[in-house]
Amino acid sequence: MQDSNEKVLEVNHLKTHYYINNESKAQAVDDVSFHVNQGETVCIVGESGCGKSATALSIMQLISPEQGEITSGSIILNGKELTQLSMKEMGHVRGKQMSMIFQEPMTSLNPVLKIGSQMVEHMVKHEKISKKEAVERAKQLLELVGFSNINEAINQYPHELSGGMRQRVMIAIAMACNPQLLIADEPTTALDVTTQSHVLDVIDTMKRTFNSSVLLITHDLGVVADVADRVIVMYAGQIVEETITSELFNEPKHPYTVALMKSMPTLNSDNERLYTIPGTVPPAHQLPKGCRFADRCSHTMDICKKINPDLLNTKDEHFVRCHLFTKEGNANE
Repeated sequence: MQDSNEKVLEVNHLKTHYYINNESKAQAVDDVSFHVNQGETVCIVGESGCGKSATALSIMQLISPEQGEITSGSIILNGKELTQLSMKEMGHVRGKQMSMIFQEPMTSLNPVLKIGSQMVEHMVKHEKISKKEAVERAKQLLELVGFSNINEAINQYPHELSGGMRQRVMIAIAMACNPQLLIADEPTTALDVTTQSHVLDVIDTMKRTFNSSVLLITHDLGVVADVADRVIVMYAGQIVEETITSELFNEPKHPYTVALMKSMPTLNSDNERLYTIPGTVPPAHQLPKGCRFADRCSHTMDICKKINPDLLNTKDEHFVRCHLFTKEGNANE
C-alpha cells in the first residue's frame, strides 16, 4: 500500500488550544508529532474528545482566531512551513496542495448551487483552466467516484442526493486539483455500513489514481484495519501509540489501544454485551497531572498518577506512551 518514504506531511511538536472563555484555555492538541509518506494512508483513531479533529483542523489552518490558536510546533507540507503562511497564502494551499473531507457533506456543500457549479467554481479558483474545461473535468471526476448518469448528477442540488452520494461529491471536489494530501475527518460516520464501504473504496481509488496521500480520522478500528498503512492512537490530546497497522492489531501495547480492541464487535464473540471502557476522556481544560488514561486503566501504578510518560520507541518504530514500558514503571512493579 505504501509507495515511498518521501514525507508529504511532517507535524512536529504541535500544540493547539481552544478558548473556553476569557479566563481559561483547553489544550486540544498537546505536543503531537507524526508524518505521512507519499502514497501512504495514515489513520488517527480514538474516542470523541481525543484531539483527532483538532489536529486535522490545525493542519488545514481552519481554527479561527476567535476559537483558538496553534501555540507552538511545525506543520510542513512538501517542504513548506504552513504555520508561517498568511490566510491568503493558505487559501492557495487548501484545495490545491491539500484538501479535506468533513463528516457531514451537507454542511460543506452549498445547498443553493448545483453540484456541477460548485465543482467548476473550485477548479477555476485553483487551476488555470476555462469553465468549459472545468465542466469536462467535473464529469470525469463524478464518473471516477461512481456516478452513472453524469449529465443528470452535475445538474442536481445537494438535497437531491443521498448521504453517500453527497460524500462522493465531496471526494470529487477534494481531489479535483490533484492534491498531494487528502485529510478525511470521519467521512463515513453518518452512513450505513454498505455505503461506508463504498465511500472508503472511492477514497482509496482516488488516492491511487492521483498518487496522493491520505490522513484518515476515525473512531472505527474496523475502518483502520481495512485501509491504513500506519495507525496513530490519540488520547486526551496526545499520541499514546503509533505503529504499522499489522503490528497494532497483532500486538497492541498501550492499555487504551487494548481496550479499544476489546470494544470491537466480532462475529465469533459469545458475549451478549460489548465491552465498554469505564469512565470518559478527561476534558481538555481539566487534564490530570500524570498519565491521562490512568483513571480508566486496569494497570495503573502509583507513578501513573504522578508523571505523564513520554512517547517511547519500544521496537521497530512502535511508539508507546505508557509506564509499563518505562524504567520508572518497571521499577515500581
